[in-house]
Amino acid sequence: MTREEALAIVREHVKNEGLVRHMLAVEAAMAFYAEKLGEDVETWRVVGLLHDYDWEIHPTLEEHPQAGIAYLRERGVDETILRAILSHADHTNTPRQTHMEKALYACDEITGFLTAVALVRPSRSILDLEVSSARKKWKDRAFAAGASREDIERSAEEFGIDIWEHVGNVITAMRRAAPDLGLVGNFQQ
Repeated sequence: MTREEALAIVREHVKNEGLVRHMLAVEAAMAFYAEKLGEDVETWRVVGLLHDYDWEIHPTLEEHPQAGIAYLRERGVDETILRAILSHADHTNTPRQTHMEKALYACDEITGFLTAVALVRPSRSILDLEVSSARKKWKDRAFAAGASREDIERSAEEFGIDIWEHVGNVITAMRRAAPDLGLVGNFQQ
């Protein structure tokens, strides 16, 4: 499956632009790590794009992401991609074994947290966000309370990367996609 085909599936099934932007953010982070690890960038992009495509259709843990897998299988999505999507959710009991599976898990929650940090900045931009600013917001447990710090830390550890190096990498990745993520804000160089 190509990135364009995956994006078409996302656009067909997702009406919430915030959710689309989340998947685009995860896609950007996955592409960054695929490049860094010498993996297939296109496949990793597709995984990032499709991992939550069914959330509006199946918005419960009883259904997401497992209920959306059948549709993707009918569309000819490779089983390695389907397995990665299943593995990003702990409740599916699909153990994360590959770099791609561990990367998806590590990139999912952190992108939401970093988006929230960027949007409360005066610039409303990811382009001037630094790790130190994310670290300050990290300590405020009331901020972006839905982003589980424990899950984010555990996912980075499972991926084999220091949490703050990971934060820096994901910021870099999200900067590359800032216009598509709505995170250029009023930043001026």
